[in-house]
Amino acid sequence: MRILIATTQVPFVRGGAEIHAEGLRNALCQAGHAAEIVAIPFKWYPPERIPEHILACRLLDLSESCGMRVDRVIGLRFPAYCIPHPNKLLWILHQYRAAYDLWDSPLGDLIHFPNGQQIREVIHHADRRYIAEAQAIYANSGNVSQRLKHYCGIDSTPLYHPPQHAECFYSGEAHNPLFFPSRINRTKRQDLVIEALAHTQEAVRVQFAGMADDAGYERELRETARRLGVGERIEWLGEISEEEKRDRYAHALGVLYPPLDEDYGYVTLEAMLSARPVITCTDSGGPLEFIRDGENGRVAAPTPQALAQAMDELWQDRALAWRWGEAGREDYAARRISWQTVVSTLTQ
Repeated sequence: MRILIATTQVPFVRGGAEIHAEGLRNALCQAGHAAEIVAIPFKWYPPERIPEHILACRLLDLSESCGMRVDRVIGLRFPAYCIPHPNKLLWILHQYRAAYDLWDSPLGDLIHFPNGQQIREVIHHADRRYIAEAQAIYANSGNVSQRLKHYCGIDSTPLYHPPQHAECFYSGEAHNPLFFPSRINRTKRQDLVIEALAHTQEAVRVQFAGMADDAGYERELRETARRLGVGERIEWLGEISEEEKRDRYAHALGVLYPPLDEDYGYVTLEAMLSARPVITCTDSGGPLEFIRDGENGRVAAPTPQALAQAMDELWQDRALAWRWGEAGREDYAARRISWQTVVSTLTQ
């Protein structure tokens, strides 16, 4: 089949969504299909740009290219999944969250604009109308599927996929501190971890790896660490290679991942593949589909005190951390998550 993967791209920003699209393309090609990524540049500000993006996607014709038919379009992200095609499937990574679960959250921005409510209604209308055009609707996770049902009344099927280079992760001796690999972003809540460090009873140390989406937020984090007196217990690694990331996973005591209502979260799966226990939070969304409290990690309340207690627990009991990590690796294997399953599902 000739397949186009329709997604959006914020120029110069790279994260899980981009890795997801590339992984799907590579898996389709390895299965013998001709696949390409169609990435639509996306700018969400000022809010009146968003309806323009929706219209632009509706005006795109992906039915053929160079006189040859495009057999299928697989839509991933808003508003690219609004692009029309007679044989369109959706594998939704997430909707435009500022119009849904983040609408009245401190992390949401759309609500603060004078025309925010109007733009929100446009987004809701577009989702209900154009998502329903698809011949089949899948979601990146159970969490994304639940949001789609809750806000739009649309049913979808969760479809899991492995992280990039899943076969390359390994486990080693745990001689490094707790590891938090993620884009530095307010929704990932690095600030919560820093505040928790100030409440730990043990001399817990944390390594943060990842680039900042917002340089201002990173400055706030460093200032908070200084103000709370925990700066010397934090190592800022910045952007690291995939090889270094896997090495730090392999030798970390455990992995911190307390995002706010995450869609899916590669960090959770990468930690499980590395036999490392994960500390997450009760409102973290996607990670809760994999982490079982007291069995392969710790699920804490999203407060500095509760997170600090979980961090202290791993720091004090290295044998416990090892047992939970091994249980996580076994859990991942039992789920049989594979690109082969994804491809067969999306091309049937």
